[in-house]
Amino acid sequence: MSNGCSTSGKHWAVVLAGGEGQRVRPLVQRWLGRHVPKQYCTFVGTRSMFQHTLCRARMLTDPEHILTVIAPGHRQEALAQCEERTGQVLIQPRNRDTAAGIFLPLAWIRSRDPDATVVIYPSDHFIYPEARFVAVVEQALGAAEQHPDRLVLLGVRPDHLELEYGWILTGETLDQTGSSAIRTVRAFMEKPSREQAGYAMASGALWNTFVIVARLRTLWTLGHQCFPELMPWFERLSERQDAFTDMEFLETLYREIPARNFSSGLLQHIPGQAAVIELAGVLWCDWGKPERIVETLRTIGKQPAFPEELLAGPQIPAHSARTGDSVSATAGYGGSGSSHRR
Repeated sequence: MSNGCSTSGKHWAVVLAGGEGQRVRPLVQRWLGRHVPKQYCTFVGTRSMFQHTLCRARMLTDPEHILTVIAPGHRQEALAQCEERTGQVLIQPRNRDTAAGIFLPLAWIRSRDPDATVVIYPSDHFIYPEARFVAVVEQALGAAEQHPDRLVLLGVRPDHLELEYGWILTGETLDQTGSSAIRTVRAFMEKPSREQAGYAMASGALWNTFVIVARLRTLWTLGHQCFPELMPWFERLSERQDAFTDMEFLETLYREIPARNFSSGLLQHIPGQAAVIELAGVLWCDWGKPERIVETLRTIGKQPAFPEELLAGPQIPAHSARTGDSVSATAGYGGSGSSHRR
């Protein structure tokens, strides 16, 4: 695995940390007595999901090339949790859905390094072990260099019908990188019906982790193709390096730009320009619901930091996370910054 030095001047990382975590909010409110978006909460160990995401990004990317996107109300939590040399923090004046959340940092990178390759990381996912995850991201970086016209996504093989995840219907093998095959994408499916999810699972589809690796130029071109009403605003933004800290300018921009969803507005329309690598041997879960948090921690033999009696609602389901074949169900999760030290 690279130590990050070889990525200088070439690879950038975007950490998406602007969500509010509404479905976990009641639990956090009861637990901490105030609203803290879930990505900034330490549900186990000593680090939040946000801090773990930054750590994973630093394993492959120079800290100066890491951009974090937050909401205005997150400033205190995010800056307190950012360690020294963690790159640039961009504040979105308001929520305009995921397309704006992605193209804002892409505009920042484009203004400085238009030939960059970018890794996009959601910050509210549980991932263990991190070393295996980072190795697959590194393979995806190589795949994006070999196939510069494609977006390369990480997918997870499902073990139950999950109706709230996005699914990737895979196609033929494009080539082999490391221990993982790169496959074409036949279709993206967002929040399917039970019948659709059953078909997807039977056909070998993967859950979409939304970890995306691609050349910036490719992302920018697809943005113009799928969001023609949105991209002129970000073109203007990328032409002014000082605009990203000009909150008055950003406020004006975000009052005018339309809200667009990256998955439904872009991914679903360009399956032929995407590829997927399976994230095998990794326990992955989108911690969008309290029940998923508890079930994941049970899988690795850990207790959550919050009292379980704070949970409200139905009984915790039997399956909430996907465990790869090589992951031990009794493995520890100490919450330190690097899985190499766990």
